[in-house]
Amino acid sequence: MMGIKIIKSKFTVLVLIVAGLTGFAGTSSAKEITIRIGSGHPPTVVYAGLMKNFFQPELKKAIESRTEHTVKYIEGYSGSIVKVFDVFEGVQNGVLDIGGFCYCFEASKLPMHAFQIMLPFGTMDPVQSVAIANKIYKKFPRLKTHFQKYDQTLLAIIGDGGYNLGTNFPWETTADLKGRKILGAGLNLNWMKEAKMGIIPVTDGLPGWYQKIKTGVAEGGIMFPSAWGPVFKLHEVGKYYTTIGFGSITWHGLTVNNRYWESLPDDVKPIIQEIADKYSVKTGEFNKIGYKKDMDWLRKNITVNDLPASVRLDWAKKLAHWPQKYADEMEKKGWPAKAILNATLDAAEEVGYKWPVRYVVK
Repeated sequence: MMGIKIIKSKFTVLVLIVAGLTGFAGTSSAKEITIRIGSGHPPTVVYAGLMKNFFQPELKKAIESRTEHTVKYIEGYSGSIVKVFDVFEGVQNGVLDIGGFCYCFEASKLPMHAFQIMLPFGTMDPVQSVAIANKIYKKFPRLKTHFQKYDQTLLAIIGDGGYNLGTNFPWETTADLKGRKILGAGLNLNWMKEAKMGIIPVTDGLPGWYQKIKTGVAEGGIMFPSAWGPVFKLHEVGKYYTTIGFGSITWHGLTVNNRYWESLPDDVKPIIQEIADKYSVKTGEFNKIGYKKDMDWLRKNITVNDLPASVRLDWAKKLAHWPQKYADEMEKKGWPAKAILNATLDAAEEVGYKWPVRYVVK
């Protein structure tokens, strides 16, 4: 009888251990779900602010109202957990469960995901930009499944406001930029390099721009107006903002670590994806509203120069060869780059956008 009791005891312990390992993934019992979420950028940057002030509260509200689970966040914004260049790897390694980041820092691992960058002078409307990008992701599912290679799942794509050029000097034509040191990030450095106008490209994460311009390492940068204004205070070291209209680019992502994703209760996963989809749309809407507000602020505080369309056209013509060049490079690496770029050109026109130069990618 004693032997039977011992066997029962061991079996009970085994059952409890198995239940402890698998119970979190079930839907029958309530769990406190802890989510480590963050970005290298501070919440004053639009997409990070929307992570904190829209995605997080909406997700918590939805999960707690529609399931028996509760949600607790451990926040890591402003690089407090992972620095701006390392968020992608941070999610991959599980340092963050969910992270938001720019593809601009992962050109070697995500070489095709910044496809809108490869078509400069696109729409300046962030709502259109996000809609166009979402359409391309649906048409080319490899863009999303590629993240699995790095142990994470793409939850949402994130739009930025329209890019212009802020400087510490005035300029009127592309010739005025010869010899000037201009900041960019990743692929958009090619807007300067490939145009062959004599611009000296400089790269750094946005948090380092202020010091670089202040010390003369750079003289300006390609940036949306919110960052040039009170967010990063770049207007203090660059008193000129010129509306060249490079386009609104959807080239950030919100991803979740795969091991963490698999551990979540089954009834929680679709809710996270639902809120992530809303968050993606919200990044476009928020940036569209914010662009006008931020431009109004800049006009009151520094010199804003609205260039004629002829200058934009001049720069666009100088880059007309680049989409084909980049597509050829990506095709050699196994990406259907030509199809993706042509589909993006078509998708922009379908929402009513007219390209200053209709790029040809054969």
